[in-house]
Amino acid sequence: MSLWLDFLGAEVRYVETPTFGRFRIAESGKGNQETLFLMHGIGGHIEAYAKNLMPLSETFHTIAFDFIGHGLSEKRTDIDYLPSTYVEMLAELMDAMDIQKAHISGESLGGWVAGMFATRYPERTLRLILNTAGGIPVVTEKGRQDIRDLDALNRKNFGKAPTVDSVRERMQWLIHESNWGLLDDELIGSRLAIYTRPEFQQSAPLVFSLLRRTEELIELGEMLPLEDLAVDTLFFWTKHNPIHDLEAAEAASARVDGGKLYVMQADAAHWPQYECPEEFNQVVTRFLSTGDI
Repeated sequence: MSLWLDFLGAEVRYVETPTFGRFRIAESGKGNQETLFLMHGIGGHIEAYAKNLMPLSETFHTIAFDFIGHGLSEKRTDIDYLPSTYVEMLAELMDAMDIQKAHISGESLGGWVAGMFATRYPERTLRLILNTAGGIPVVTEKGRQDIRDLDALNRKNFGKAPTVDSVRERMQWLIHESNWGLLDDELIGSRLAIYTRPEFQQSAPLVFSLLRRTEELIELGEMLPLEDLAVDTLFFWTKHNPIHDLEAAEAASARVDGGKLYVMQADAAHWPQYECPEEFNQVVTRFLSTGDI
């Protein structure tokens, strides 16, 4: 199905904020009592939630947005793209939209940011979903090798103009091999169109530098403070996540008071919300509505 058919009924617009500038958002479900923010991973954009926004908006006022430096949002080259910076982006976007409190869900970098937001602003967080999130400790040698493999993939393309093949290779890393049929010309083409925009070429090196700053991030206190999470938290994971394996999620969830772990039944890797949206949407709706899985 076309991304446009997935988003049919959503309002796609821009929101101006005083510090960070202009955000692109996709929004639906206005009038529902509770709001849900969906946040993408590093280098991502709102199309990552094309198959979730409208179904979840049947229950929640649902908003997906491009982080600053990403997608079609403002491309700032004068900020440090740390997880704590992204946290303040979300806080300022919520202020600009006059939303005091919301459910927060994020995938990969978005999950990392969601968790840090919940510890910095617990009074603004209803329930929290960490979807194959970054920012948690690696506990196995496989996990450490996964990080080296991702770094090698990034270095392979660093400094080169994006192409259909390089974008497809990176997105094959995101998605389980059995789901590679989802990587159609429209999805690859939309990412390539974003990546080849001159302003993204300027912000991308700053954005992706986060992947090479692990030791610095630890020293700066930018990792997820798991024991400080004081809201209902769901770790949504997959058996084939290419980074932060299931053992890392099990160890992390055990450190969160009342933390829950759900492992997707369908084959999926790092984009479970896109790879099996029916299962993702069902579990997310149930957890955010009841606290149960």
